[in-house]
Amino acid sequence: MGVLVGCKEGINAVIKEKEPGVVRDYAVNSNNIVMNKAGNTIYIANIDVNTVTIVDSQTKKVKAEIPVGKSPVQLTLSPDENSLYVSCRYENKIDILSIEKEKVVDSLDIGIEPYGLVTSQDGKKLYVANYRSSTLSVIDLTNKKVESEIKVGDRPRTLAITEDGDKLYVPHYLDAKISVINTETEKISKVISLADSPDNNDRKKSQGIPNTLEQFVIAPDGKKAWIPHLLTNVDTPVHFQETIFPAISVIDLTTDEELVDERKELFEEINITDKKNDTIITSNPYDVVFHPNGNKAYVVMSGSEDLVVFDLKRGGNATQILRRIEGNNPRGAVISPDGETVYVNNAMSHDLAEISTGGNSPYARAKMKGDNLELISKDPLSPLVREGKTIFYSANSDEFATGITGNNWMSCISCHADGETNGLTLMTPKGPREVPSNVLTTKTGLFMWDGSRDDFTDYILTVQGEMGGMMEFDPGKPLPNDVEHMYDAMFAYLDDPDSFPVPKSPYRNKDGSLTSTAEDGRKLFEGKAGCMSCHAGAQFTDSVKAIDEKGHLTTNNTNYLHDIGTTNPLDKPSKGNARQGFTNPRDTLHFDVPTLRGVWASAPYFHDGSANTIEEVIKRLRYKGKPEFTDGEILKIAEYVRSIE
Repeated sequence: MGVLVGCKEGINAVIKEKEPGVVRDYAVNSNNIVMNKAGNTIYIANIDVNTVTIVDSQTKKVKAEIPVGKSPVQLTLSPDENSLYVSCRYENKIDILSIEKEKVVDSLDIGIEPYGLVTSQDGKKLYVANYRSSTLSVIDLTNKKVESEIKVGDRPRTLAITEDGDKLYVPHYLDAKISVINTETEKISKVISLADSPDNNDRKKSQGIPNTLEQFVIAPDGKKAWIPHLLTNVDTPVHFQETIFPAISVIDLTTDEELVDERKELFEEINITDKKNDTIITSNPYDVVFHPNGNKAYVVMSGSEDLVVFDLKRGGNATQILRRIEGNNPRGAVISPDGETVYVNNAMSHDLAEISTGGNSPYARAKMKGDNLELISKDPLSPLVREGKTIFYSANSDEFATGITGNNWMSCISCHADGETNGLTLMTPKGPREVPSNVLTTKTGLFMWDGSRDDFTDYILTVQGEMGGMMEFDPGKPLPNDVEHMYDAMFAYLDDPDSFPVPKSPYRNKDGSLTSTAEDGRKLFEGKAGCMSCHAGAQFTDSVKAIDEKGHLTTNNTNYLHDIGTTNPLDKPSKGNARQGFTNPRDTLHFDVPTLRGVWASAPYFHDGSANTIEEVIKRLRYKGKPEFTDGEILKIAEYVRSIE
């Protein structure tokens, strides 16, 4: 007490110690770009550069570019805005940046591939969605320890927390569900499932199954949230105008139900026409920002590289499409506190675009504002890999030597979500085909489920037949050099080992070793089961052996296509294709052997996606000499296969 009475500094110290911390009073969502409350500073995660850039929005200059862990995908600020938390996806950690020191001051080990993250409203806890672990980590920031793990649905992606901090929303990337977490009990209180969009008699206006939920953004009044995603039509032959559609779903946060009638869909609520009265096609919706007064919403279309403006006071439909945000692959946005400016993070060109909203008038028009601000000092990717990655993520039909898609409809990632799989089976002229992952795609021999391609340039057949691009070229003839270069660039990107790392398995022990069950399964896999006869070598496939006398991969060598009893009644034989001079006919029985590395993350299985689990695969496949397995042996083999990395 003597200190309190006799020492002014002591009194101040005690008072300061008792002062409560800052408690945030507004909803936030995790993102690759965030802005402080004052609106004078912007923080951007440079996803494949492994840095975070700090921008002064007043001077429009870069204040700092800070090195962080591998693949920083999303960010969040602490309520007092003294710390910035960064999810470093491929290092399985969270980096903590000091805003004052402008450097990483601490790191937290976390689950497999952390993605979205937000703090509690009082800043005492950090919530992290672990994409591969399918968990939500709750971290006590006082002692910087994981306090608990909440099991959620498959592939939790981004996160959002309500204004009162009572609820967390955790979208599952592929299955179109959102887990609602009660932050007090730390339990799932509800799971919201987005509705399928009913078929339309006009197949060019049909919609489909919701998937690839990119964001969950709560409106300023806290009553609703918007989710940008795709709709994929799986019951008609895959075609660019009939398969992939952009959408924004709306959730009532009072009831935690989808407001199905308020969903924004192409040809309905996103129906803006050009001077010829044709609908302006946009693709790959990625992020949403609301005007602070709640009157308008701005949606970033990462594929077609557009900004779609919705007027929420006049029917809620789109009223403007700002065609072509400057830069490549816009993936995130923030809006200034006065609502005058939207800042957009371009993930491929690594620059910041500035867009004027035009003010508060309902008739205001958004437009580009000045030159983009460069965010990085050096691109670690080679120019060829960067070019290939940009093409792979783009649905901009005007940007390259020739259109990668027809009329801006879709990008490669529209089906290969996040570069991997969207978990769906699409109808093709050859029958139903499960969308394969691009993990190790350049290392595993022949391409396509029936092994009908042996060169990456053969994918012009996919671009023409499914994506509607490059239609001016004869696929049976050599391509112009500049078009051939596009395929060289995309191959370089897919071939880069950092592009699609093999997913780490959550089925292993924490130290990375096999569980005892998986070890027993390995012995069965390599012994009694005879799996090594096809799934052998470093890539667990024999497709790499399909070579000619010169050692070149060839579709003419069909010795490594196998009949394992998986033909589908809808499968149809093929006479081959023009790229191979129709020397590669295929039947409905024999299929290419997929790699098993990371296969746990690529369900469903078989060429037609008809098996949902590894256990089902083991039970159903047929091959010469297959022994009878007990249920216990099937479980052990499946556990090993799920553990292969």
